[in-house]
Parts: sequence; C-alpha cells; structure tokens
Amino acid sequence: MDLIINLIVYLVVFGLIWWLVSLLPLPAPVGRIVQVLFIILLIIIILSVFGILPGSYLPRLSL
Repeated sequence: MDLIINLIVYLVVFGLIWWLVSLLPLPAPVGRIVQVLFIILLIIIILSVFGILPGSYLPRLSL
C-alpha cells in the first residue's frame, strides 16, 4: 500500500512540475528537449518506485 501511495505522490508532483514547465514560453527545439527529459525522468521514477532501478536518490515518503 505504501508503494502505491509513494507512486501516486511522485506522479502528482511530476505532473504539476510538467504543467508549470509547459507554461514557460520556450522555443520549439528547447521545449522538445525538455519534454524528452521529463519523459525519461518519468520512466526512471516508475522503475525506481517498483525497485527495478535503485532509487536511493528518491526520498521515502512516510505518511
């Protein structure tokens, strides 16, 4: 259950950051690079929450 809560919290925070960055007036090539980096970060977050990648850099949430 704690794993699911951590994943939900991380995805909500990630979505809020994605939304805020999308509001920035970036040129098209820079915007595409930022979008690709966010997708890579999303994949790393999901893999580390499920323990496939070591996620020691992600803080453990205790609710």
